[in-house]
Parts: sequence; C-alpha cells; structure tokens
Amino acid sequence: MRAWWRSIAMKSPSIAAAAAVEGVRQAERTFSTLSDEQLDEAVGRAATLPDVIGGISVLVSRVLGFNLFDVQIQAALALAGGKIVEMQTGEGKTVAAVPAIGWFARPGHGVHVLTANDYLARRDAAWMGGIYHRLGLTVGVVQQEMTSNERRAAYRCDITYGTANEVGFDYLRDQLVLDTTDRVLRPFAVAVLDEADLALIDEARIPLVIAGGGSDAGDLAMRADRAVRGLLPSDRSTDEGGRNVALTPSGLAAVERHLGCDLYAGDGGPMIAAVQEALHAHTLLHRDVHYLVHDDQVLSVDEFKGRIVRDRRWPGGLQTALEWKEGVARKVQGRVLGSITVENLVAQYPTVCGMSGTAATQARDFREMYDLEVEVIPTHRPMIRIDHPDALFHTRVAKQAAIVDEIRAIHASGRPVLVGTSSVQESESLGRQLHGIAHSVLNARNEEREAAIIARAGQRGAVTISTNMAGRGVDIRLGPGVAELGGLHVVGTSRYESRRIDHQLRGRAGRQGDPGSSRFFVSNEDALMVKFGGDCTAPDQAQRIAEGQNLGIRLLLRKYETIVEAQRQLVGARRHRVLTGESPSGSELERLTILQTIDDLWADYLQAVGDLRADAVWISLGAANPFANYIVQVHAMFQAFERAIDEECPVRLERALTSGVDPRDRGATWTYLTTDEPFGHLTERIMRGLRRLIRRF
Repeated sequence: MRAWWRSIAMKSPSIAAAAAVEGVRQAERTFSTLSDEQLDEAVGRAATLPDVIGGISVLVSRVLGFNLFDVQIQAALALAGGKIVEMQTGEGKTVAAVPAIGWFARPGHGVHVLTANDYLARRDAAWMGGIYHRLGLTVGVVQQEMTSNERRAAYRCDITYGTANEVGFDYLRDQLVLDTTDRVLRPFAVAVLDEADLALIDEARIPLVIAGGGSDAGDLAMRADRAVRGLLPSDRSTDEGGRNVALTPSGLAAVERHLGCDLYAGDGGPMIAAVQEALHAHTLLHRDVHYLVHDDQVLSVDEFKGRIVRDRRWPGGLQTALEWKEGVARKVQGRVLGSITVENLVAQYPTVCGMSGTAATQARDFREMYDLEVEVIPTHRPMIRIDHPDALFHTRVAKQAAIVDEIRAIHASGRPVLVGTSSVQESESLGRQLHGIAHSVLNARNEEREAAIIARAGQRGAVTISTNMAGRGVDIRLGPGVAELGGLHVVGTSRYESRRIDHQLRGRAGRQGDPGSSRFFVSNEDALMVKFGGDCTAPDQAQRIAEGQNLGIRLLLRKYETIVEAQRQLVGARRHRVLTGESPSGSELERLTILQTIDDLWADYLQAVGDLRADAVWISLGAANPFANYIVQVHAMFQAFERAIDEECPVRLERALTSGVDPRDRGATWTYLTTDEPFGHLTERIMRGLRRLIRRF
C-alpha cells in the first residue's frame, strides 16, 4: 500500500488524484463481474487500498442502488490517507466516507464515526449498515439514553456511530470505575469525524464534565441576584466587545449598601464571585439569544448549531446566577470529578480523519493544532450558484429594512428564500416584519419541526427563516419549476467571525449543479464590524482578522491546558495500575480506598487549578512571564497533590476499616457540557487588566 501511495504522490495533485481514482476504478471493474457471494468473499480477501475501496464501491451500488462518483472515490481515498476532506453540501459526504470506514475497520480495533447529533448517528448507522454487514463487520450506535450495557455492546462493534460528546462522557465515566468490568469503552483506534470543523474547531474547546456530590451556593447567589437587580446603567461598565462587565464606583457602593457589607474587607472572595456572576448573567447573557427558558429550565442555545444544548451548563456559579435571574428551578452544580475537551479527546485516537463542507478556510487551524492536512474535493457538477457582493450599510436599522425588501422582491418572483439569522430573537423579530408573506421559522424553540420545515424550504414561494445551519445535516431540494426560476436564494443577515460559518449557510443553495444565489447584508453596527472592523474595513478583512486572533488565542490556551492534560494522563495511568492490580495493594478494601482517594483529591486539584485560571489576570500583571509563572504554580500544586495521595490513603483506609463504610457507595454522578472562558479568553482578560492598570496610573 505504501509503495502505491508513494507512486501516486510523486505526481501533481490533480494528476495524482485522477490516477488514484483510476486505480480504484480498475479494481471496481473486476469486482463488478462477480456474484454477490463471490463479491463478499473477494472483498474480504482484498489486501490493497485500491482493491478494498473498489470492492466497497461495488457493494454501495448493489446495496444502495447508485454508483459512487469519481469525486466520492477521491474523498474516500483522502480519508483513508488520514486527511480532512472538504466536500460541498449535497455532494454525498456520508456515502463517500463508507469505503474509508470499511478500510479502517478491517483490523478489528474499532472505528468511531463521530457525528453532529444523535439523530445523524442513528440515521447513518442504519443507512450504511447493510454495506458493512456484507463486509462481515458489526455496526453499533451510541445514543444519549442508553444504559451502560447497551453502550458497552455498541463499542464492541467494528464500527460505532455516535457523537463526540457521548464518547467523551463515556470516557470520563470509565475514568471513575472501581472495577475493570464496569468500563464501556475499549482502547481508542480510529476516529472519522463527520462535520470535522464543527468538532475540531468550533466545539474543540468545550469541556465535557462529570460531576457529583452537592452544592452550597444558593444563599450567596440569591443575595447577589437581588443586589444586582437594582443597579442603574451607570452602575456598570461593559467593554467594547461585550464580553466583560464590571461595577463602577457607584455600582460597588450600591451593591455594598444592599448587602450591608464591605466586599473587599476580610474574606469576601465568595461573595465577590457571586456578585460578578450575577452581573454577568444580567448584563451579558440574553434570553432568546444565548439561552431559552422552557419547562422551568434555562437551556443553552448552541452558537454554531442554532440548537438547544440540553446538557450544557455555564461554568462555576454562572448557571446558578442565570437560574436566579429567570426565577426557575436551580440545578445542583456539584463538584467537578473530571473534565476533558473534545480537542484532547480526539488527540487520544492514533488515527483521525474527517469531512466537512467548509474545511479549507480553517486549513491553518487543522495543520497547526492537529497536524492534519485538508484536501478540497471538486464538485461532481460545475457550481453555477451566483454569490452576490455584500450589501453594506452604516446602521443596523437601514440594513434590516433592506433585508425585508430583498425577501419581498425574491418572494414575488416565486423563488424560495432561506434567511440565515444569528439568534432566536433575530429570527422571530424578522418574521414579524414580513407582513403578508407566509413563512416558516426554524430555530431552537421549534427544532422538533426541523425535518418538515426543511422539506418545504425549496418549494416555489417558500420563505424559511433559520438560525445557524451548521451541523444540521440536511439538503434543501428544489421543487418542480424552481430551477427554471433561478433556484434557492440565500440571505445572510450578518457575517460571522468565521467565514466558514457563512459558507455553510451559502452552501445550502446551488447543490449538485442546481442554480441558486446568495447575498449577505452587513452594517457597521454589526458585532463583527464593531469588534474587528471599521468604516474602511471590508467584512472579509474583518473576518480574517478575527480568524487570525482566534487561532492565536486557541494556540495560547492550548499551551496552558497541555500541562494539566499531561497531568491528567499521569493520574489516569496511576489509577489504572491500581484498578488492574499492577500496583500492589492488600485486601480489596485497600484497592477501593486508594481509588476513591485519587478521585477525591483529583477533584480538589481541578478546583484549585480552576481558581488559579480565574486569577490569571492578576497573576499575569504581577509577573514578567505569565506562562512561566503558571507552569511553576501548577507544577508545585501537582507535586502537593501527589504527596497528598500518599499521606491520605493510610488515613482513609484506617477510617474505612473502623467505620465499615463501603467505598463503592459514592453517590450519584452526572455529566454535562460547559463553556470555556465564556466572557473572553485568557489573553483578552490580560489585556483588559493591563488597560485598567494603565488608566489607573
């Protein structure tokens, strides 16, 4: 196989791709002459990549009833080569991945196909299952509501479909088991990422958390909420990016009067934190933009998918502050027992590849953060969509009026219109302005109707207003006669910080050679232009500035997190030795006690590191090299943690022997997503702190 790849790679990219595809087509022609029984046996014996891809291509034809295009074969080869593949919407990414998945699954170590949501995992496993079964491979799917036994069975399959979140939560639960038989996962081997940019860029830094125990933040949060509610606009100041808020002197005085205390006298830290979280909740997080209130719950809205994320919580006491703000039932925050980001989860797979409709704009991110190359696959048919230049306006009001006019004009021609908005609030506000025009709204408030809404979105005269289209896994098919009118017209009501998110919206039109068009509307008052642009800056320039800054921030934060991630792996290895008996212990009780001690002290350590990160601004202001200072402190804390394990284990074992308490009785645990740096990244907070310090002097 390596010799074959080397001979192909010596050619130019386009010639190499064509030659590689032709090699597969030759194998395909041979396999196509065989009976079904002969085909299954021959593909099972195939040894080279072209033969395996060619054989599976014939299976696709016989099981699903259609042939793979050359571009789909090219994509399968790129995936098998460990690349991130860009294929446009409607080009058949899901089927193109099947030959590569079949190739990876042959050794029997397990392939995880990580999809954007449970529905797509379920759909794709069922849709492609017939092909895998012909290859003699087993297929499983992991869903949120499954039991441990069901999950274990799914992971034992040759191919397992599921979301990165579910795999991550199972990984965290496995890190806390007290017996090896309770684990559900086996060692990681291959990850094939559907919507790779969503997982590795947008959601890469979202921590997955497992927690347990109780919480005692209610009284402080309640008092802070009542104090903040009475503040005037002049009592708070917000930075230019809208990511941080602080009390002004008058605001501090008002809060202290309400609380009846001097916040900065004595040990006021917990109360100060509660006040700051209440201030954030009331000022920076907006209902129907960042979250919805439904069934007596505060539900987070995913910025990238436009969907409700039912298992996501804001970090620290911010979730509690939001619940007091909205007057809903408070969730138990609990104690963090373990955490891992999607980025660090994926890094544990020896082999990673993926696909997306919009990977090329993030090629630098994939290369610098994951050492993954992006290969852009051409479309099967020429792209004839017309992408109009952005419509630019000075004010948001003028822009909004122009958007309504555009929708009315296109609708009058009979063409369907898809409007992409940035929030639930904006989607519903725009809908109210379309007097006399029948339309559908697709957002987090009515996502259960998504399939029905999308099914009608390409029909003549349809108007669909949607929040972000990323990760929706849907194609909009044109109704009869719509192509002759010009196809689907896409309207973007603003530009995102990432060009890729805009491309995902734009890509809903012009699928597989269909006609279509798109236009984005931008004002100087939009968040992107306020933060990264100006009167003389074009939207695409502002996006490039934003993308560059965001990559720099991700790389910097990765430096800080790499230390704790390495420590987590050391702790995991130490725990594993105890769990499996490699590290000697006396009776079963001693083994369980050591495991429980490691878990408890690691939770304490995570809390301490979290507090250190929260104080990073002030640490940085007082140090010539903030990263060096962080390394020194975290290293010292970890050494203390390791010493504490050795000191605490005998004490706890003695207590367990005398009390008769079963270490297995650990109480309930639960998992959830949180946000990382919700009000500005570490570098942004450092710069804000420096500016405040400079102004003070």
